[in-house]
Amino acid sequence: MDLFSTSDEAKLKVRGPLADRMRPQSLDELLGQDEVLAPGRPLRVAIEQDTLSSLILWGPPGSGKTSLAHLIARHTKAHFEPFSAVTSGIPELRRMLQAAEQRRRVNGRRTILFVDEIHRFNKAQQDAFLPYVESGAITLIGATTENPSFEVISPLLSRSLVVLLQPLSEAALLKILERALVDHQRGLGQYKVDLNEEALRKLVAFANGDARVGLNALEFAVLHTAPEKSGRIHLDGAALAAALQKKSLRYDKGGEEHYNLISAFIKSLRDSDPDGALYWLARMLEGGESPRFIARRMVILASEDIGNAQPMALVVANAVAQAVEFVGLPECQLNLAHGVTYLATCPKDNASYQGLMEATRDAEEHGNLPVPLHLRNAPTSLMRDLGYGKGYRYVHEDPEAKTEQTHLPEKLGQKRYYRPRRPGPQA
Repeated sequence: MDLFSTSDEAKLKVRGPLADRMRPQSLDELLGQDEVLAPGRPLRVAIEQDTLSSLILWGPPGSGKTSLAHLIARHTKAHFEPFSAVTSGIPELRRMLQAAEQRRRVNGRRTILFVDEIHRFNKAQQDAFLPYVESGAITLIGATTENPSFEVISPLLSRSLVVLLQPLSEAALLKILERALVDHQRGLGQYKVDLNEEALRKLVAFANGDARVGLNALEFAVLHTAPEKSGRIHLDGAALAAALQKKSLRYDKGGEEHYNLISAFIKSLRDSDPDGALYWLARMLEGGESPRFIARRMVILASEDIGNAQPMALVVANAVAQAVEFVGLPECQLNLAHGVTYLATCPKDNASYQGLMEATRDAEEHGNLPVPLHLRNAPTSLMRDLGYGKGYRYVHEDPEAKTEQTHLPEKLGQKRYYRPRRPGPQA
């Protein structure tokens, strides 16, 4: 205790954060994951019967991955060994693996190794688990916020069940927060907190599907709001907003959410939905995405999905990209919004893109087909004698400036790659 702490606050600091104190003590207390943990579900049965195989727990922060690992530790007769890829290193991991192998050989006891943030290990380091998983020395439980398809090596994935945990629903978060408010042993029951409906809803929105964020925000607000004369702490929407300040949206610029949001943004533009595109633009900007990255994707879309249905789209997209460089944040958000609404409302035609893809496939399939003689350059007399350029018809000598001569290798005949759906240049 220090000179500036109340006795209750000092005790809570010693006991750790509210989110850690309120970890579920049973499978029934772990809320929001009924799809995989409801009574009778295979994963729950395997935990209760202590017959787990290796697992990869994949879900966003605060969805219950670590809590589930703690519950598995309560149910298993195996030796349970927690390990963090953030705070521990490979030498310590190797000692754990060797101890697990010895434990299996000496007394036949299994080891469940829980590796938090397994995606922090690179592919070569993950190889260290393989022989111990294959021999049965360990049952591996890896937790990750990143897509395991990209972050976990294939041999481990093939030997593990991937369990997808969802962001917590509003209903689940409400129950978790209400439980913390009335729990006198682990929660905030001794504080006599009055949290009105508006404040509770704001807290749920602030948590954004993350129980840890919600619980720790609740504790911060309670500990930093002065009680009334009656001793009760009254938290309404205004008091909660003052305590929590600005909400930070979950957005990992190097992770899966980065790709999910840009995908939603591009598909909204492609589908001519300016409202959806503006929303995903705002989400990315609020999350700290680089406006340069967004502008580059808009330039690509202008040619890939709009093309000659509205040639000015590329001009506008390039102008937006230049404005982003010239103006910078925060004002360049207006330039991006201008470009987004323009691109979203343009007619769409991907004929240029599709034509290029088809031509590329033919180039790869047929190899170096010879250039027809009439299209070849003939700078020397020898080349002219060999027929280079023979029969070429100069388009400007035609009264209509048109010619029907072929421009493809003979093997491809009169194949058409560019098939626009709307009239436009060269349609």
